[in-house]
Amino acid sequence: MNQPKFKGTGVALVTPFRHDDKSVDYAALERIIEHVITGGVDYLVCLGTTGEAIGLTPQECRQVLDFTIKTTAGRLPIVAGFFGDNNTARLVDNICQFNLDGVAAIMSSSPAYNKPTQEGIFRHYMEVANASPLPIIIYNVPGRTASNVTCDTILRLANASSQFVAVKEASGDLVQGMRIMKHKPDHLLVLSGDDPLTLPLLGCGADGVISVIANAYPAHFSGMVDAALRNDMATARRLNEALLDVHPHLYAEGNPAGIKGALEILGFCSRETRLPLIALSETGQEALRQALSQVPAFQTNFIGC
Repeated sequence: MNQPKFKGTGVALVTPFRHDDKSVDYAALERIIEHVITGGVDYLVCLGTTGEAIGLTPQECRQVLDFTIKTTAGRLPIVAGFFGDNNTARLVDNICQFNLDGVAAIMSSSPAYNKPTQEGIFRHYMEVANASPLPIIIYNVPGRTASNVTCDTILRLANASSQFVAVKEASGDLVQGMRIMKHKPDHLLVLSGDDPLTLPLLGCGADGVISVIANAYPAHFSGMVDAALRNDMATARRLNEALLDVHPHLYAEGNPAGIKGALEILGFCSRETRLPLIALSETGQEALRQALSQVPAFQTNFIGC
Protein backbone atom coordinates (compact mmCIF):
# COMPACT_ATOMS: atom_id res chain seq x y z
CA MET A 1 0.00 0.00 0.00
CA ASN A 2 1.36 3.40 -0.97
CA GLN A 3 1.23 5.60 2.10
CA PRO A 4 -0.44 8.97 1.54
CA LYS A 5 1.46 12.01 2.72
CA PHE A 6 -0.11 13.44 5.84
CA LYS A 7 2.93 15.27 7.13
CA GLY A 8 2.65 18.99 7.64
CA THR A 9 -0.63 20.81 8.22
CA GLY A 10 -4.05 19.31 7.84
CA VAL A 11 -6.99 21.61 8.51
CA ALA A 12 -10.11 20.34 10.27
CA LEU A 13 -12.64 22.21 8.14
CA VAL A 14 -15.64 23.86 9.75
CA THR A 15 -19.10 23.30 8.30
CA PRO A 16 -20.55 26.81 7.96
CA PHE A 17 -24.28 27.36 8.45
CA ARG A 18 -26.56 30.12 7.21
CA HIS A 19 -27.71 32.54 9.89
CA ASP A 20 -31.40 32.37 8.96
CA ASP A 21 -32.18 28.65 8.77
CA LYS A 22 -28.90 27.00 9.84
CA SER A 23 -28.67 25.04 6.60
CA VAL A 24 -25.18 24.35 5.25
CA ASP A 25 -23.72 27.46 3.61
CA TYR A 26 -21.89 26.01 0.63
CA ALA A 27 -20.78 29.38 -0.71
CA ALA A 28 -19.03 30.04 2.60
CA LEU A 29 -17.53 26.54 2.62
CA GLU A 30 -16.08 27.17 -0.81
CA ARG A 31 -14.51 30.43 0.39
CA ILE A 32 -12.92 28.67 3.34
CA ILE A 33 -11.59 25.80 1.21
CA GLU A 34 -10.00 28.24 -1.22
CA HIS A 35 -8.61 30.28 1.67
CA VAL A 36 -6.87 27.34 3.32
CA ILE A 37 -5.53 25.94 0.06
CA THR A 38 -4.13 29.35 -0.86
CA GLY A 39 -2.72 29.57 2.68
CA GLY A 40 -0.53 26.55 2.10
CA VAL A 41 -2.08 23.70 4.09
CA ASP A 42 -1.14 20.18 3.02
CA TYR A 43 -4.48 18.35 3.26
CA LEU A 44 -8.10 18.80 4.31
CA VAL A 45 -10.06 16.95 6.98
CA CYS A 46 -13.79 16.93 6.29
CA LEU A 47 -16.55 15.86 8.70
CA GLY A 48 -14.48 16.00 11.86
CA THR A 49 -15.22 17.42 15.29
CA THR A 50 -14.65 20.97 14.06
CA GLY A 51 -16.93 20.21 11.10
CA GLU A 52 -19.82 19.33 13.47
CA ALA A 53 -20.24 16.01 11.69
CA ILE A 54 -22.37 14.56 14.48
CA GLY A 55 -24.74 17.52 14.10
CA LEU A 56 -25.29 16.81 10.40
CA THR A 57 -27.76 14.37 8.88
CA PRO A 58 -26.29 11.43 6.92
CA GLN A 59 -27.46 13.14 3.72
CA GLU A 60 -25.72 16.37 4.71
CA CYS A 61 -22.51 14.48 5.51
CA ARG A 62 -22.57 13.00 2.02
CA GLN A 63 -23.27 16.39 0.44
CA VAL A 64 -20.57 18.22 2.41
CA LEU A 65 -17.96 15.60 1.53
CA ASP A 66 -18.97 15.58 -2.14
CA PHE A 67 -18.82 19.38 -2.26
CA THR A 68 -15.38 19.39 -0.62
CA ILE A 69 -14.08 16.82 -3.11
CA LYS A 70 -15.50 18.76 -6.05
CA THR A 71 -14.19 22.13 -4.85
CA THR A 72 -10.74 20.80 -4.00
CA ALA A 73 -10.54 19.21 -7.46
CA GLY A 74 -7.60 17.01 -6.61
CA ARG A 75 -5.36 19.84 -5.41
CA LEU A 76 -4.93 18.34 -1.93
CA PRO A 77 -5.66 14.99 -0.25
CA ILE A 78 -8.93 14.76 1.69
CA VAL A 79 -9.48 12.84 4.92
CA ALA A 80 -13.06 11.93 5.84
CA GLY A 81 -14.11 11.68 9.48
CA PHE A 82 -16.26 8.85 10.84
CA PHE A 83 -17.52 9.92 14.27
CA GLY A 84 -20.39 9.79 16.65
CA ASP A 85 -21.00 6.03 16.79
CA ASN A 86 -20.16 3.96 19.86
CA ASN A 87 -21.48 0.83 18.14
CA THR A 88 -18.60 -0.92 16.37
CA ALA A 89 -20.78 -2.99 14.03
CA ARG A 90 -22.80 0.03 12.97
CA LEU A 91 -19.66 2.09 12.31
CA VAL A 92 -18.16 -0.72 10.24
CA ASP A 93 -21.38 -1.01 8.24
CA ASN A 94 -21.35 2.74 7.63
CA ILE A 95 -17.78 2.60 6.33
CA CYS A 96 -18.58 -0.34 4.05
CA GLN A 97 -21.60 1.41 2.54
CA PHE A 98 -20.00 4.86 2.16
CA ASN A 99 -18.64 5.83 -1.25
CA LEU A 100 -15.07 6.92 -0.55
CA ASP A 101 -14.06 7.87 -4.09
CA GLY A 102 -11.91 11.00 -3.90
CA VAL A 103 -10.92 10.36 -0.27
CA ALA A 104 -7.32 9.57 0.72
CA ALA A 105 -7.92 8.25 4.26
CA ILE A 106 -10.49 8.05 7.02
CA MET A 107 -10.15 9.32 10.57
CA SER A 108 -12.05 7.91 13.51
CA SER A 109 -12.08 8.44 17.24
CA SER A 110 -12.48 5.63 19.74
CA PRO A 111 -16.02 4.95 20.98
CA ALA A 112 -17.47 7.56 23.31
CA TYR A 113 -19.71 7.01 26.34
CA ASN A 114 -19.11 3.24 26.51
CA LYS A 115 -15.68 3.81 28.11
CA PRO A 116 -14.24 0.56 26.72
CA THR A 117 -11.11 -1.12 28.05
CA GLN A 118 -7.91 -0.91 26.03
CA GLU A 119 -8.61 -4.40 24.70
CA GLY A 120 -12.05 -3.22 23.58
CA ILE A 121 -10.52 -0.17 21.87
CA PHE A 122 -7.97 -2.38 20.12
CA ARG A 123 -10.61 -4.78 18.84
CA HIS A 124 -12.84 -1.89 17.76
CA TYR A 125 -10.09 -0.37 15.63
CA MET A 126 -9.11 -3.73 14.16
CA GLU A 127 -12.69 -4.17 12.98
CA VAL A 128 -12.46 -0.74 11.37
CA ALA A 129 -9.18 -1.71 9.71
CA ASN A 130 -10.71 -4.90 8.34
CA ALA A 131 -13.61 -2.92 6.86
CA SER A 132 -11.85 0.15 5.53
CA PRO A 133 -10.52 0.19 1.97
CA LEU A 134 -8.43 3.23 2.92
CA PRO A 135 -5.67 4.10 5.39
CA ILE A 136 -6.85 5.09 8.86
CA ILE A 137 -5.89 7.95 11.16
CA ILE A 138 -6.51 7.06 14.81
CA TYR A 139 -8.02 10.04 16.62
CA ASN A 140 -7.19 9.98 20.31
CA VAL A 141 -9.27 12.66 22.03
CA PRO A 142 -10.06 11.53 25.59
CA GLY A 143 -11.56 14.92 26.46
CA ARG A 144 -14.47 13.95 24.20
CA THR A 145 -14.51 10.15 24.36
CA ALA A 146 -13.84 9.78 28.12
CA SER A 147 -11.21 7.10 27.43
CA ASN A 148 -7.59 7.61 26.47
CA VAL A 149 -6.12 5.39 23.76
CA THR A 150 -2.89 4.61 25.55
CA CYS A 151 0.56 4.62 24.00
CA ASP A 152 0.68 0.83 24.25
CA THR A 153 -2.64 0.43 22.41
CA ILE A 154 -1.63 2.86 19.65
CA LEU A 155 1.64 1.00 19.16
CA ARG A 156 -0.15 -2.35 19.23
CA LEU A 157 -2.54 -1.18 16.51
CA ALA A 158 0.23 0.25 14.35
CA ASN A 159 2.23 -2.97 14.63
CA ALA A 160 -0.83 -5.11 13.92
CA SER A 161 -1.84 -3.36 10.70
CA SER A 162 -0.21 -0.96 8.25
CA GLN A 163 -3.72 0.41 7.66
CA PHE A 164 -3.02 2.69 10.63
CA VAL A 165 -0.90 5.38 9.01
CA ALA A 166 -1.17 8.12 11.63
CA VAL A 167 -2.44 9.05 15.06
CA LYS A 168 -4.00 12.42 15.79
CA GLU A 169 -2.78 12.72 19.36
CA ALA A 170 -5.07 15.05 21.32
CA SER A 171 -4.60 13.65 24.81
CA GLY A 172 -2.76 16.80 25.89
CA ASP A 173 -0.07 14.53 27.33
CA LEU A 174 3.32 15.43 25.85
CA VAL A 175 4.96 12.44 27.52
CA GLN A 176 2.50 10.08 25.85
CA GLY A 177 3.24 11.74 22.51
CA MET A 178 6.97 11.34 23.03
CA ARG A 179 6.61 7.68 23.99
CA ILE A 180 4.62 6.99 20.82
CA MET A 181 7.30 8.73 18.73
CA LYS A 182 10.10 6.77 20.39
CA HIS A 183 8.60 3.31 19.90
CA LYS A 184 6.38 3.60 16.81
CA PRO A 185 6.96 1.71 13.55
CA ASP A 186 8.23 3.82 10.67
CA HIS A 187 4.90 3.90 8.82
CA LEU A 188 3.00 5.59 11.67
CA LEU A 189 2.92 9.39 11.65
CA VAL A 190 2.29 11.34 14.85
CA LEU A 191 0.09 14.39 14.34
CA SER A 192 -0.76 16.97 16.98
CA GLY A 193 -4.45 17.25 17.79
CA ASP A 194 -4.00 20.34 19.97
CA ASP A 195 -2.97 23.53 18.20
CA PRO A 196 -1.27 25.14 21.24
CA LEU A 197 0.86 22.01 21.78
CA THR A 198 1.86 21.59 18.15
CA LEU A 199 5.23 23.32 18.31
CA PRO A 200 6.40 21.39 21.40
CA LEU A 201 5.35 18.11 19.78
CA LEU A 202 7.11 19.03 16.54
CA GLY A 203 10.21 19.82 18.55
CA CYS A 204 10.04 16.29 19.96
CA GLY A 205 9.74 14.74 16.50
CA ALA A 206 6.06 14.84 15.51
CA ASP A 207 5.17 14.88 11.83
CA GLY A 208 2.50 17.57 11.72
CA VAL A 209 -0.91 18.63 12.94
CA ILE A 210 -4.59 18.51 12.18
CA SER A 211 -5.45 22.08 13.04
CA VAL A 212 -8.44 24.17 14.03
CA ILE A 213 -6.88 27.63 13.81
CA ALA A 214 -5.66 26.94 10.27
CA ASN A 215 -9.25 27.56 9.11
CA ALA A 216 -8.63 31.22 9.89
CA TYR A 217 -4.84 31.56 9.66
CA PRO A 218 -3.58 28.86 7.31
CA ALA A 219 -0.45 30.74 6.20
CA HIS A 220 0.67 31.50 9.76
CA PHE A 221 0.06 28.01 11.09
CA SER A 222 1.27 25.97 8.13
CA GLY A 223 4.28 28.29 7.94
CA MET A 224 5.04 27.52 11.58
CA VAL A 225 4.74 23.78 10.99
CA ASP A 226 6.87 23.87 7.84
CA ALA A 227 9.57 25.89 9.62
CA ALA A 228 9.67 23.48 12.54
CA LEU A 229 9.87 20.45 10.23
CA ARG A 230 12.95 21.92 8.56
CA ASN A 231 14.45 22.75 11.97
CA ASP A 232 14.13 26.52 11.56
CA MET A 233 12.94 26.92 15.12
CA ALA A 234 13.48 30.68 15.27
CA THR A 235 10.92 31.18 12.48
CA ALA A 236 8.62 28.56 13.97
CA ARG A 237 8.63 30.31 17.35
CA ARG A 238 7.95 33.68 15.74
CA LEU A 239 4.92 32.34 13.86
CA ASN A 240 3.71 30.38 16.88
CA GLU A 241 3.85 33.50 19.05
CA ALA A 242 1.84 35.45 16.46
CA LEU A 243 -1.16 33.21 17.23
CA LEU A 244 -0.42 32.18 20.80
CA ASP A 245 -2.83 34.58 22.49
CA VAL A 246 -5.66 33.64 20.12
CA HIS A 247 -5.83 29.96 21.02
CA PRO A 248 -7.53 30.31 24.44
CA HIS A 249 -10.39 32.32 22.92
CA LEU A 250 -11.08 29.59 20.37
CA TYR A 251 -11.89 27.09 23.13
CA ALA A 252 -13.32 29.29 25.89
CA GLU A 253 -16.87 28.36 24.85
CA GLY A 254 -16.04 25.15 23.03
CA ASN A 255 -14.96 24.10 19.57
CA PRO A 256 -16.08 24.97 16.89
CA ALA A 257 -17.85 27.97 18.44
CA GLY A 258 -14.54 29.83 18.77
CA ILE A 259 -13.14 29.20 15.30
CA LYS A 260 -16.51 30.02 13.73
CA GLY A 261 -16.47 33.28 15.66
CA ALA A 262 -13.04 34.02 14.22
CA LEU A 263 -14.19 33.19 10.70
CA GLU A 264 -17.17 35.52 11.10
CA ILE A 265 -14.86 38.35 12.21
CA LEU A 266 -12.62 37.67 9.21
CA GLY A 267 -15.58 37.70 6.83
CA PHE A 268 -15.73 34.05 5.78
CA CYS A 269 -18.95 32.75 7.31
CA SER A 270 -21.54 33.11 10.05
CA ARG A 271 -20.65 31.88 13.52
CA GLU A 272 -23.84 29.80 13.66
CA THR A 273 -23.68 26.30 15.12
CA ARG A 274 -26.33 23.67 15.68
CA LEU A 275 -27.79 22.59 19.00
CA PRO A 276 -26.66 21.35 21.41
CA LEU A 277 -23.75 23.64 20.44
CA ILE A 278 -24.42 27.35 20.56
CA ALA A 279 -22.69 30.21 18.81
CA LEU A 280 -19.98 32.18 20.55
CA SER A 281 -21.47 34.79 22.89
CA GLU A 282 -21.17 38.51 22.23
CA THR A 283 -18.76 38.77 25.16
CA GLY A 284 -16.64 35.96 23.74
CA GLN A 285 -16.83 37.42 20.26
CA GLU A 286 -15.57 40.80 21.44
CA ALA A 287 -12.69 39.24 23.37
CA LEU A 288 -11.80 37.21 20.30
CA ARG A 289 -12.00 40.30 18.11
CA GLN A 290 -9.47 42.03 20.34
CA ALA A 291 -7.13 39.05 20.18
CA LEU A 292 -7.37 38.82 16.40
CA SER A 293 -6.60 42.51 16.04
CA GLN A 294 -3.14 41.80 17.48
CA VAL A 295 -2.25 39.10 14.93
CA PRO A 296 0.30 40.49 12.46
CA ALA A 297 -0.40 40.03 8.77
CA PHE A 298 1.49 37.11 7.31
CA GLN A 299 4.48 38.30 5.34
CA THR A 300 7.13 36.42 3.44
CA ASN A 301 9.77 38.03 5.65
CA PHE A 302 8.43 35.90 8.52
CA ILE A 303 10.28 33.04 6.88
CA GLY A 304 13.99 32.90 7.43
CA CYS A 305 14.34 36.42 8.79
